[in-house]
Amino acid sequence: MNFTEFTQKLSQIEARSVWIEVAILVGCLLVAWAVCRWFGRDQPKDSIWFGQRTIDGLLFPLLALVLTDLARRATGVYQPVLVLRIAVSVFVSLVAIRFFARVLSAVFPASAMARLVERTISWLAWIGAVLWIVGLLQPVLAELDEITLAFGRPGVSLRTILNGIFSAGLVLVIALWISQTIEKRILREAVADLSMRKVASNAIRAFLLLIGLLFALSAVGVDLTALSVLGGALGVGLGFGLQKLAANYVSGFVILLERSIRIGDNVRVDGFEGRITDIKTRYTLVRAGNGRESIVPNESLITSRVENLSLADRKFNITTTIVVGYDSDVARVQAILCAAAAAQPRVLTDPAPVAFLLTFAPHGLEFTLNFWVADPDKGRDNVRSAINVAILDGLRTAGIAIPYPQSVLHVESLPAATSLADAGRL
Repeated sequence: MNFTEFTQKLSQIEARSVWIEVAILVGCLLVAWAVCRWFGRDQPKDSIWFGQRTIDGLLFPLLALVLTDLARRATGVYQPVLVLRIAVSVFVSLVAIRFFARVLSAVFPASAMARLVERTISWLAWIGAVLWIVGLLQPVLAELDEITLAFGRPGVSLRTILNGIFSAGLVLVIALWISQTIEKRILREAVADLSMRKVASNAIRAFLLLIGLLFALSAVGVDLTALSVLGGALGVGLGFGLQKLAANYVSGFVILLERSIRIGDNVRVDGFEGRITDIKTRYTLVRAGNGRESIVPNESLITSRVENLSLADRKFNITTTIVVGYDSDVARVQAILCAAAAAQPRVLTDPAPVAFLLTFAPHGLEFTLNFWVADPDKGRDNVRSAINVAILDGLRTAGIAIPYPQSVLHVESLPAATSLADAGRL
């Protein structure tokens, strides 16, 4: 339908037929809402089909589109149709927007780039709907077909490029949807280990994206045999400039497959200690107890020394040191130290806290208190501080002194001419 036909149909519309179309449209919307409401009662809030409020998922505009289009075809036999025709174009745009938005939100929940893609698709979809409604879509597409870019001898029209971008985007989003569905419905139930689930999810997503990209290029008309040249160039690039990047990606899959380091383990890498929060394909995130986060390349975890503090035993040892006077009762000091640690709820009772007389320091007896916790990710300095406060209160209550650092100077002899007063001033 061009712009002239649109104006002619608009002039033929009567008020009575408009109200009939509006009633039919409302009925289609109610039926679509009722179906979505019925089948979406027990669905999760992050469902792509139903969404959080039933009508913000993909199924509602899709059902509304099907019902409205059927009603448009049936009503067009008896009277001119305008409202239902406009509604069909609106629902087509809404289906496209909901499809891209819901899938990208599910796959990339906190990505700013995904939000930008959603807004771009929304603008393009609504612009296309308006052009189709007023009958200007075909002239615009014809103008785009006339604009050619000299990519090779025959040239490529701007419309072909836009069709290729849309086809590639659609196929890639479908591949992301399939991979996200497999991970959510199958892997979470079949694979209990988080690391193995991560590597399986990454492998499935990479495979589906590759297949989807090949289908998209084939649909646009790109000769896939030409990709052999690109593969050779990519191999040369990996051999020289991208070898570190390739090594990190390969190391990421090796770490996930070997399971020597898993998500949730407490590790020490290059002096930085913390808990592994995520293992990406290129790097690993290690979060310390104070909130600082370190990005460690996966190659470093393979080639360098890494201390896995959770590999054999989930118990984590923490120590604190105290110095008391030489006249203190050693057994009583040990009892006070162990009681201060045992009073903390995070400290394990097996093994129990233990205190040792470690060193005869120059200014007193040096004791070391050892205790264990099972949740070092909640912090170590906080529990150590609470125990130190309890130790200080216990020693003060028991009358055990904590000596100040001091030095003793012994004078063997003084010159004969030095008076006693001068010696006292010295």
